[in-house]
Amino acid sequence: MRRSLELMLCLSMVTALEACADDSSGGEGTTGTGGTGAASASGSGAGGAGAGSPAHEGGGPAAGNPDGSCAVPAEARAADSSSPTTVIGDGTPESCTSEAVVSGVAAGGIITFDCGPDPITITLEETAKIFNDTGPEIVIDGGGLVTLSGGGKRRILYMNTCDEAQVWTTPSCDNQDHPRLTVQNLTFIEGDSTDDDDEGGGAIFAQGGRLKVVNARFFNNACDATGPDVGGAGIRAFMQYNGLPVHVVNSTFGGAEGYGNVCANGGGISSIGVSWTVVNSLFSHNRAIGNGGNPAMAGTPGGGSGGAIYNDGDTMTLTLCGTRIERNEVSAHGSAIFFVSNDHTGNIVIDRSVITENIGGSWYPTYPQISNHDDTPIAVTDSVIQ
Repeated sequence: MRRSLELMLCLSMVTALEACADDSSGGEGTTGTGGTGAASASGSGAGGAGAGSPAHEGGGPAAGNPDGSCAVPAEARAADSSSPTTVIGDGTPESCTSEAVVSGVAAGGIITFDCGPDPITITLEETAKIFNDTGPEIVIDGGGLVTLSGGGKRRILYMNTCDEAQVWTTPSCDNQDHPRLTVQNLTFIEGDSTDDDDEGGGAIFAQGGRLKVVNARFFNNACDATGPDVGGAGIRAFMQYNGLPVHVVNSTFGGAEGYGNVCANGGGISSIGVSWTVVNSLFSHNRAIGNGGNPAMAGTPGGGSGGAIYNDGDTMTLTLCGTRIERNEVSAHGSAIFFVSNDHTGNIVIDRSVITENIGGSWYPTYPQISNHDDTPIAVTDSVIQ
């Protein structure tokens, strides 16, 4: 809404990028009526995470929905990382430093870790940033042993094809097919983009190119606590190439009490103008804690929608298969899912999934816990929504 389609088109005009501006007037009416461990009360940002939280100690819920049984599309499967371009570490935990991660991610290509045989948490001292000319395929594979932490102070991973500092590679940065980033077998904890910008993405921010997330876990990540459109404590996505979906496979956002992610909107994932295909994944105990919905009600800062998932934009699809969404919480709308297609062309597909016991919110015209325009097609098969 606030970040309109016009902004997306404006971004394609590379030479006029600085002239692009957000539409601060809000959007069409949608408000209706209304590692592992617990977050530390002393932590920073909306999530109250920080390096003192039990998430920093390792362990935690497994990646994915244990009851998910959907076949994974070929394009959504884990990437081959058997021939890495960059190996972070020399076999010892001490070698796997923040500097090694940041420089390794900047180098691009196929990135793996060699930090020894035991699980390790690497707390980043600065955000790891993708450079757009280091692909086109970029894979970051933690081998199931690596946790990346933002320490409750910073976003963990950043990709933006329209950020000149990360190298412009085409004249149409808003719609280019690279980098194609795969993040797999990794845990993201204590990422926090609060006050970093007004976009969200506590753990991962991805604008342009393509993003795929496989066998990943997101615990105690946070972004700004208020705002009508800011969102995505786990992942925030914009402008995927040719409107192709972000794939999230066998991944967990929260997963149990005290492990959840927190933001103004989209406690798990959030996007504008982006489609998602979510397979065999789990969203639980995430929170959208903003106040006033979108557009923000008078006298409020806005937000509070999409406990697990926040989708806004025009033509887009949210596809869930083998996915469980439970015990997420909102203050405004969409305790499980907030899905607003501004031009009324989007749709939702829910197959072999469970949406249950999500808390709060209003404006549920079709199914409980899902906020959408009443003309949004929602195809539901072999699923429970209650």
